[in-house]
Amino acid sequence: MATMIVPNSIAFQLSANSLFFLFLIIFCSSCKTTYAFQGTKSKSFHHILHLNSLLQSAACNSSTQGLQHQKSSLQVVHKHGPCSPLHLDRAKTPPTHAETFFQDEGRVRYIQSRLANKSGSKADVKVTDVANLPAWDGRVVGSGNYIVTVGIGTPKKQLSLIFDTGSDITWTQCEPCLGYCYQQRDAKFDPSVSSTYSNVSCNSVQCSSLLSATGYLPLCSLSTCVYGTQYGDSSFSTGFFAKERLTLTPFDVFDNFLFGCGQNNQGLFGGAAGLLGLGRDQLSLPSQTARKYNTIFSYCLPSSSSSIGFLTLGKCKRYGSKSVKFTPLSTSIQDSSFYGLDITGISVGGKRLSISASVFTTAGAIIDSGTVITRLPPDAYAALRSEFRQRMRRYRMGMPSICRKQRYQ
Repeated sequence: MATMIVPNSIAFQLSANSLFFLFLIIFCSSCKTTYAFQGTKSKSFHHILHLNSLLQSAACNSSTQGLQHQKSSLQVVHKHGPCSPLHLDRAKTPPTHAETFFQDEGRVRYIQSRLANKSGSKADVKVTDVANLPAWDGRVVGSGNYIVTVGIGTPKKQLSLIFDTGSDITWTQCEPCLGYCYQQRDAKFDPSVSSTYSNVSCNSVQCSSLLSATGYLPLCSLSTCVYGTQYGDSSFSTGFFAKERLTLTPFDVFDNFLFGCGQNNQGLFGGAAGLLGLGRDQLSLPSQTARKYNTIFSYCLPSSSSSIGFLTLGKCKRYGSKSVKFTPLSTSIQDSSFYGLDITGISVGGKRLSISASVFTTAGAIIDSGTVITRLPPDAYAALRSEFRQRMRRYRMGMPSICRKQRYQ
């Protein structure tokens, strides 16, 4: 069995003395002090990694510890893994690492453009109820994202949506697709057969709120409000802004949920029916369900593409473990939709790297479910790379496929 020895603890030092691997994250979309990380400190400086553990299994490992005890949880799955409801679409091949890298660049440019143009703040609330949803990992909206299944309409139509902490508006493709609809795995939502669907009027307060959620002024078609949103890889969705019944679980049903009924949708959504917005704007899912969950949600991403994670709305009781630590949400992020945190340092194998604190405070940091590759400021990356290479000097350095293509072209 092939093995590889790597430094065990490349870790980020966060405010409030939290030094942990990012594994389990608790969000409060309107709070300023509720961020959590689960992991363990290790006295060992090395960890033996079996390379075959990184490979995708052909079968779905459907056991999600503790999920059955959370009534308000959804499963989270990898889009290209055997647990995904989109897995049967054999015609679609997963993107290569190079494609994922360049798509990820588009996502980062999208985030940077939003940070350059928006600002805002929210108020604190108290904790009450809980709701759990399962999550699946996918490669959509330009990079690797995760999928959950929710119900929309009456009767309920089950749809697989990308969940995105960097977006606010929820939307799905709708019949009759007046412009263009990409191919999706689920049958498209048809508002004409739902008894609880209604369009939002152009002169309503809800229609005006689209500007802060999408960055675009709403349009008007006759008396119906029209939304539009675009992502960093030039994927986009436009359509009617509407109200509908949203069913997360049998215990969690919400009437008059505001969402986009997409009539013209193009881009790298990879067979998913649309997107579930988990940002901090008033139109996001956490904000619209705040009366029950007080804008708190958490998620545990699948450990591999053949396993299942979860997305939980509300305070999750399972986080009573001593291994859970908290660090404040950052107040320096200029876009109120993103979840920011303050990084104060980086350690490799227990050794704190010599990086000036100003390197991290100049621009701040966010956690984004739609971005695959962690980005660091040049000075921080150079220090991390140097220390990692030093600890891995016994092994020959490989050349990534992206670099080989660029070198020999």
